[in-house]
Amino acid sequence: MTHQLTLDNGITLIVNENPTTDLVAGRLFFKNAGSRWESLEKAGLSHLCAILLTKGTDEHTAVEIAEIVECMGASIGADAATDYFVVSLKSVSSDFASLLRLTAEIVRAPIFPAHEVTLEKELTQRSIRSQQEQPFNVAFSQLRQAIYPNHPYGLSILGTEDTLAGLSREDLQTYHATHFRPDHLIISLSGNIAVAEAVNLIKSTFGDWLIPNTPFTSGQWPSLTSQPCQHRLKKESQQAIIMLGYLSASVQEEDYPSLKLLSTYLGNGLSSRLFVELREKRGLAYDVSAFYPTRLDASAFVMYMRTAPDNTEAAIMGLQAEAERLCQQGLNAMELKATQNKLLGQYALGKQTNGEIAHLNGWYETLELGLDFDQYFQKAIATLTSEQTHQVARKYLQTPYISLVSPMA
Repeated sequence: MTHQLTLDNGITLIVNENPTTDLVAGRLFFKNAGSRWESLEKAGLSHLCAILLTKGTDEHTAVEIAEIVECMGASIGADAATDYFVVSLKSVSSDFASLLRLTAEIVRAPIFPAHEVTLEKELTQRSIRSQQEQPFNVAFSQLRQAIYPNHPYGLSILGTEDTLAGLSREDLQTYHATHFRPDHLIISLSGNIAVAEAVNLIKSTFGDWLIPNTPFTSGQWPSLTSQPCQHRLKKESQQAIIMLGYLSASVQEEDYPSLKLLSTYLGNGLSSRLFVELREKRGLAYDVSAFYPTRLDASAFVMYMRTAPDNTEAAIMGLQAEAERLCQQGLNAMELKATQNKLLGQYALGKQTNGEIAHLNGWYETLELGLDFDQYFQKAIATLTSEQTHQVARKYLQTPYISLVSPMA
């Protein structure tokens, strides 16, 4: 059973009671945090903060934190995404109170040691350089920048080498003071813990955290409009990477379920349309798929293929033909039903563990969808019609952005 309440200092607490297992998993989501709230000049700041959050407090060093967690057989970690920042934790029930106290210390009072900042900046810059050598990442970066000019979605969560070089310990401290506040915090717990116990634990660890007097303000990004274009980059490789992208709906728009279903139909698994038609029947692809990320702002619907350089033009035409087919005739009744079953089945499989449940509940609340979205989404998928998906395909999948990385570009 799932319960939700708001504490006096603005913290949203969600508790899913599951006494069948002697574990408790937690997710601490901070809304209004993540790369969407970074300036373009400080891209990568959220990711750097996530890496460094567990690297020390006034009371514990990074090594001491790791030893405490390992001695419990527990886990704790932080991650930054485009639309949120999350801290994850898990332990057996008897250790959860201790783990939560340590987590509160880490979340509320990180010190971002200067030597750790320098080290992690260098390691992240190496990761960026490594990605620049991978044709798939280069093609996706090229596509992303075309779809999202002057918007944080256009950059990697890692930032760039130049923006990383300019980040400082003071930037991390300012980021933490600005974005880590109780009225932005959603704490989602799932496992062998009762609501009353959870409330007492959260009050004892976070209850005295006061809302800052300074109101939170976020910058406004320019509105996104679709302006399809092509970018072709010549790069030595054994393969050509082709990506077709379409600016599409955010998670808060009514077209979201239809687009999720269409991306599942086109690119999810060995039975997907792209895999069967372009790889199995025509032999064009080493790898082919589609994806449609969940985003607060307008998302991107993407189809991609890895193919032999000689097949590049045929592959582009093949991907475009599949999008055009959806615009012209949509899904038939059998295709629609099979895709609905696949998507709903996979959705159910993604809610089996306490960690998955805690994450999903907290994520929905962070995206301002509410816990009811779980039932809404499943019902929306189950009741979609062929005509609805056809209309959505015509609305979004007409003219693509094209990104190509190939030795023959």
